Amino acid sequence: MTVTATSVGQPDQLEPPTARPTRGARLLRLVPAAAAALSGVLLYVSFPPRTLWWLALPAFAGLGWVLRGRAWKAAFGLGYLFGLGFLLPLLVWTGVEVGPGPWLALVAIEAVFVALVGVGIAAVSKLPAWPLWAAALWTAGEAARARAPFGGFPWGKIAFGQADGVFLPLAALGGTPVLGFAVVLCGFGFYEIVRLVLDRRRSGELRRSAAAIALLSVTVPVVAAVASRALVSDKAEDGTATVAVIQGNVPRLGLEFNAQRRAVLDYHARETERLAAQVAAGKKPRPDFVLWPENSSDIDPFANADAAVVIDRAAKAIGVPVSVGAVVEREGRLYNEQVLWDPVKGPTQTYDKRQVQPFGEYLPLRSVIGAINSDWTSMVRQDFSRGTKPGVFAMDHAKVGLVTCYEAAFDWAVRSEVTDGAQLISVPSNNATFDRSEMTYQQLAMSRVRAVEHSRTVTVPVTSGVSAIIMPDGRITQKTGMFVADSLVQKVPLRSTRTPATKLGILPEMLLVLVAAGGLGWAVASGSRARRNPAS
Repeated sequence: MTVTATSVGQPDQLEPPTARPTRGARLLRLVPAAAAALSGVLLYVSFPPRTLWWLALPAFAGLGWVLRGRAWKAAFGLGYLFGLGFLLPLLVWTGVEVGPGPWLALVAIEAVFVALVGVGIAAVSKLPAWPLWAAALWTAGEAARARAPFGGFPWGKIAFGQADGVFLPLAALGGTPVLGFAVVLCGFGFYEIVRLVLDRRRSGELRRSAAAIALLSVTVPVVAAVASRALVSDKAEDGTATVAVIQGNVPRLGLEFNAQRRAVLDYHARETERLAAQVAAGKKPRPDFVLWPENSSDIDPFANADAAVVIDRAAKAIGVPVSVGAVVEREGRLYNEQVLWDPVKGPTQTYDKRQVQPFGEYLPLRSVIGAINSDWTSMVRQDFSRGTKPGVFAMDHAKVGLVTCYEAAFDWAVRSEVTDGAQLISVPSNNATFDRSEMTYQQLAMSRVRAVEHSRTVTVPVTSGVSAIIMPDGRITQKTGMFVADSLVQKVPLRSTRTPATKLGILPEMLLVLVAAGGLGWAVASGSRARRNPAS
């Protein structure tokens, strides 16, 4: 027991013992952490293959609640938990064949971006109109994730979870940054409305300016989305084209799908020849051109005569140009290439994938990773090289822009094909390495957003499913099952109109990043003044 000295003439007083927090109080401290993680899980549930897009709103409302007024350390931790709750289940497919190590490492790194955004949101949460600054900060975080490290990883952008939602037309207005910003702003606005209502019940007062801003945070995104529907159309502007999408399937699942590379090629050639027989019998319309998936020929047709013979036979059978996904080696370098194969002239045009996938098509920090686990380096024995030019194939009377698989997640990669003249977009992909995971559905949703963003028909030929044809308004009109051989044939509109999103390009994202920086700067300046004048 200690005795404290008091002023002269006053009796000594015993120091009160420190009260230990009760078990209930200790559990109460865990509520924000649990709420942050659960809000992240709620955001994941809003993503495909589910159509619960609206769950993104309560997810961000929950994030706003746990972060409001927090110190930076707490905000970082809570933001990290939100990121883990969201990204751990969303990206589980990355570890389907390689084990949990790469999956957990990827999520651990990507969640840091979310944690840093959480720090920023907490900093601006006491500012007037804080939902605006907070939503812009989220967009800035997505912009950073799309660029670093190793070229970025945009998977999980909020826009990609909104293919079935009312906000989708905003993609045509300002691309994925504006679409995602609107959803996040609406979520934070909902939380602010609830908070102000509860404050009024306690104090009997209502700050009208704050209430007006909260209401605008919810209503403006919805009104803008409704108004943007005028930008969405599936009418043909340059005539139509009858397109055929081939899904040949693969002999086995997993990383060893291409161990029988000739079988993969034969499957796609056989499905094309089967379609040719159906056309000859009048069962299906004759296509103007045919689209094969990425890696439909992992045998280089320029170096292997037998592969070239198989492709040429299939092209002659159908009698129209075929876009073939091939692995090609030139001057000692590997390329993930699309080859335009004419039934008369043979190969005429090529497109080399520009945004190659780290740890899938090339291995950053190869020596470091090899020292950790040599098995990982053996999975990517030789790095793929990057292409340098957009790929727009002249197929019959149509200009078809190629966006190979992983590239569909990158705004610039899709837009460059449209600005280069594409009237239709094709996203040839290979999802056989991801088994029956949600990956293929997440990527299909990206393609639906891209269709609306640039007002183009989008075709998605995939080796093993789900292949699809998507209208410029984002509707899927045909699709295949998974791990089946099939073909899709449909007359689709060709369009040349450029949406505001296509015209503006990166500008909306840059503007939102500047808004985020302005809000953060204001919050820092306000904090500095408060520390200098604590009585104010």
